[in-house]
Amino acid sequence: STISEDLIHAARLMGKKESTILFKVVLPNMKSAILSGLVLTFAHTIGEFGVVLMIGGNIPEKTKVASIAIYDYVESMQYESAHQYAFILLCFSFTILFLLYFFNRKNNFNIK
Repeated sequence: STISEDLIHAARLMGKKESTILFKVVLPNMKSAILSGLVLTFAHTIGEFGVVLMIGGNIPEKTKVASIAIYDYVESMQYESAHQYAFILLCFSFTILFLLYFFNRKNNFNIK
């Protein structure tokens, strides 16, 4: 959904400054879309492997992230630990997306 131009025009007719319109009209109406974008970006990058390995490397105790930990466990044939990490990542991502779904659903039904 988009922000109605009428809201912005009404705020201008009331003599509000552009900064006030941005912070009091536009951004509050975009809250759901901004949150969705942030969470989906986070969910996409939580399992990122290649970029972290290329940019940050695999410096012990400094740049270890869950995806690299899974890779290290699989490489050393510690499959049980790798499965535990993967399950935790799956549960965490699912929970975040589930919460986002209900937040957006609640906000969309309140708009009339």
